[in-house]
Amino acid sequence: MFTIGKASEQSGVNIETIRYYERSGVVPNPGRSAGGRRLYSPDEIAKLRFVRRCRDLGFPISIIQTFLSLTKQSDRSCGEVKTLAESHLDEINTKIENLTLFRKALLSLSANCDDGTAACPMLDALMKDGFGELGSEQSRL
Repeated sequence: MFTIGKASEQSGVNIETIRYYERSGVVPNPGRSAGGRRLYSPDEIAKLRFVRRCRDLGFPISIIQTFLSLTKQSDRSCGEVKTLAESHLDEINTKIENLTLFRKALLSLSANCDDGTAACPMLDALMKDGFGELGSEQSRL
């Protein structure tokens, strides 16, 4: 059995984050020593490591909880995991597309600052409804 500090070291999860995961029900509360200190088993540390890896990939807590529940099932379905992963990948791709649009617009706007005039064309463009090559739909993102 390991203290929360050792569990943090071995899992790569910050101590405060471990406490948050316990409070929110992502991982169960560990057993306690006679003195009231949290004690973690190797299996509990492995779950914390699993959660950290999922968070590193950007999965939300709700999906991680689903993944954890599926790990307990001997007849778990890879199809369900694949569907959740593909949905998350779609969200990532949308964010990448939006960031690409933002990058292009910002490059265009900042290029206007090269002339050194007192009136800044970038600030003027940002005050308008649309800017750069982004229409009003993308400017709301």
